[in-house]
Amino acid sequence: MRMSPPFSSHTLSNGLKIVVEHMPGVNTAAAGFLARTGARDEVPSLAGVSHFLEHMCFKGTPNRTARQINLDFDNLGGHPNAFTSQDRTLYHAVTRASDVDKQIDILADMMRSTLVPEEFETEKQTVLNEIAMSHDHLEYVAFDLVLDKVFAGHSLRWPVLGYEDAIAAMSRDQMNDYFQQHYAPDNMILLCAGNVDPQQVFTTAGRCCGQWEPSGLRRKRRPPTIRTGIAAKQVDRFNQQVIALCFAGPPAVDTMHDTAEATAIILGGDNSRLFWNVVQTGLSSRAGAWRLEYEDCAMLILFGITEPQNAEKLTDALRAEAARISHEPVADHEIQRVKNKQRTGLAVEGESPPHRLNQITDDVDYRGRPRTVEQRVAQVEAISARTISECLERYPIDGDGYLISVGPRDWPASS
Repeated sequence: MRMSPPFSSHTLSNGLKIVVEHMPGVNTAAAGFLARTGARDEVPSLAGVSHFLEHMCFKGTPNRTARQINLDFDNLGGHPNAFTSQDRTLYHAVTRASDVDKQIDILADMMRSTLVPEEFETEKQTVLNEIAMSHDHLEYVAFDLVLDKVFAGHSLRWPVLGYEDAIAAMSRDQMNDYFQQHYAPDNMILLCAGNVDPQQVFTTAGRCCGQWEPSGLRRKRRPPTIRTGIAAKQVDRFNQQVIALCFAGPPAVDTMHDTAEATAIILGGDNSRLFWNVVQTGLSSRAGAWRLEYEDCAMLILFGITEPQNAEKLTDALRAEAARISHEPVADHEIQRVKNKQRTGLAVEGESPPHRLNQITDDVDYRGRPRTVEQRVAQVEAISARTISECLERYPIDGDGYLISVGPRDWPASS
């Protein structure tokens, strides 16, 4: 008997797209509303509004107070959460599969937040405290400098939390204007994964969201230029130095993105080259490589943390590993280890509705369609020394890139 496909989709008349993965072997269901907006969609005077708005969606709706939102999820035994990034905001939860209708009802209600006026100033202080706390973390300060320099001249440059002056000056009316435009059904997607009946999810979505008014928003995103250069930020209160080397990579829509991810793992994952050749030599307390990936651009970032006097040595070591993987074939055993990790990870995540929700969110938002676990595994199986070499030829990491240095030492010295 032919198996039915695991995915079903439907679009309401107001533009809200719904994608469901039926997972018959589980007892839970995860659902989430993806607002296709984030820090890159803000203007400078409203830098941080997307993240601030995420807070406000938990603070009251036409039907529920903040307390009632929390109590209703508790009564379901549910676990709600949300995150904001440069390009999206996702509100999600997980409950027993039998309670998916109630779960969607609460989440949908949150998407019509009243931006409760008396909560607005209180939550503004919470966000300002988050920004202040981020300045106390060396890695956060370094990452903010990476964005600021590599994406100079582009909206991807400002941090998700925003800037203190923009948050302090922001009014509820300004947030509401942004909310009405960007949280309209024609700029949102409802996703669900679990042991659910897709038609039931579509019916629930129609009941909860069918009256929402579309805004006709047309996103005006443009890909950034990935810049190269050198930037240092001296911060006396820290005792260690962060070094980062940043290079352009294949964006999420590029067929090479899985190969690029494998390259990052070989360079800087568990038991990676950077672990054995940099951390285990005592040069760095922590070093690695990771991809910052968006629909239209991406970066491979090699980083390490060291004592300030060793900044040059750490930079040389990072560049040496970048050059070695660029010019010498990657060993089969390294590729096999990555494949085994990816296979196991995909197998584990394939049994978990919350993990599958995140995976299909990426696929639907960036690639226009979800992939099954088997399709994702097939992409991993296709990785080879040849594909890694081709990826590094197209997106080289043995050049200057952008060198970022943050810590108590002014190195490289400011001109």
